[in-house]
Amino acid sequence: MLWLPLFSKADRKNQHGNYRDRLSFFRPRVAKMNKPFISLRPEITRTHAFTLMNWMENERVTRYLSDSSSVSRFIAQAVDRAQMPILTHLFNQGGRFFMAYDRNDRPVGFVRLIKTGVDCEIVLVIGDHDDWGQGLGGSTIREGLKLAFLDMRAATVTAKIHPNNLRSLKGFERCGFHLQRETPTVNSLTLSAGRYLDLLREGTMANTGAIYVTELDKARLQSLTGFEKRASVVDLEHEIERAVVVAPQHIARDVVTMNSRVVLHLDDEKQEVALVYPQDADRHARKLSILSDIGTAILGYQEGDAIDWMITDRTRSIRIEKVIYQPEVSGDLHL
Repeated sequence: MLWLPLFSKADRKNQHGNYRDRLSFFRPRVAKMNKPFISLRPEITRTHAFTLMNWMENERVTRYLSDSSSVSRFIAQAVDRAQMPILTHLFNQGGRFFMAYDRNDRPVGFVRLIKTGVDCEIVLVIGDHDDWGQGLGGSTIREGLKLAFLDMRAATVTAKIHPNNLRSLKGFERCGFHLQRETPTVNSLTLSAGRYLDLLREGTMANTGAIYVTELDKARLQSLTGFEKRASVVDLEHEIERAVVVAPQHIARDVVTMNSRVVLHLDDEKQEVALVYPQDADRHARKLSILSDIGTAILGYQEGDAIDWMITDRTRSIRIEKVIYQPEVSGDLHL
């Protein structure tokens, strides 16, 4: 089945050894990140299936789908065959299927990743044409690439797009894809894993602002991700790869590093937490593992920063109010 997609530096050399002076770490604070927030969620319900069917009935949505009738028929058959509230297993036959949600937890589209050998095809749709042109497509592509390269370990990701689907072509090109093959009906665009990591480290692939980690924290966290197999490691690996790496003695005092204690706001709830390695986690003492949703989310951000992040099964807003203890500024580099 071929579902064609439709949807609507600072000097980064510092990552690799040229460290910034502590005084040069000032950057604008933001209440919300500029790029639209998208989360991809694997659970597919009957409600989702009916939403998908409604999208597929819109001619503007299906215009560039080579087999839109087959897609609609597949969804209808899945709903008819399984009188169950959860249809995830049916939608994941032959690939991995995700619903795309915006920061208001509203389904806005879907992503399908089809891996063959070391290569992966990405297919995505933003379902409501009123959402086109809002940047949701680009954010959805970036989230899909994170899963394809860091979870599924694809060597190359391909997008097959109708030549007249200019919006989609431009969206993939802005995310680093290059035209590999062109026919009258399909343009094949590709992105390699190496190119993806380069773009990630340059800051091009991130949906949020820059973050900072120390050399020591990065080495320890990379060792941790090498042993862990949980899905949470994908987000942590993504954050480590995109972070600006700084010598411990040059990290700004208001950056959240490992073993920092932080005052943050989770939506409207104020909390004081410590960011720790998994073996030191203690929920009652408010010591959050770096592998927890909030732990991964706050790593590397500074006082005043605010981000959206999926916590458990919904989008939450996190704002860093104050870093009240940081090992590096206290000289506790052994922690």
